[in-house]
Amino acid sequence: QAPLVESGGEEVQVGGSLKLSCTGSGLSWRNTCMGWFRQAPGKEREGVAALYFTDDRTAYVDSVKGRFSISQDNATTVSLQMNNLKPEDTAVYYCAAAGTCYQSGLFRPQMYNYWGQGTQVTVSS
Repeated sequence: QAPLVESGGEEVQVGGSLKLSCTGSGLSWRNTCMGWFRQAPGKEREGVAALYFTDDRTAYVDSVKGRFSISQDNATTVSLQMNNLKPEDTAVYYCAAAGTCYQSGLFRPQMYNYWGQGTQVTVSS
């Protein structure tokens, strides 16, 4: 599995939008699902969105439902569209891929095998 690489993080105003991308060679055919996680200073890493490559099913944590959207752009790229951003969305965002996925593990870092290096998202008021 080639490394995963995130991009798109930057500073944005409250209410703004950002699109993060995660790219990896063979991403969709080597893995079963993809997750986006975030980690703010002093906090644990939390899952925010997940996608099954097999049938495009998606899942979101309550705090981002209706604002974030995960999608597969092509065989090597998965995106996270983030709208109506809030200061509490400030964090380093990571993408992760898993070969074996189960519903209860979608937002658990332990389920994922491959991780990117992270991209910083800062929402300022």
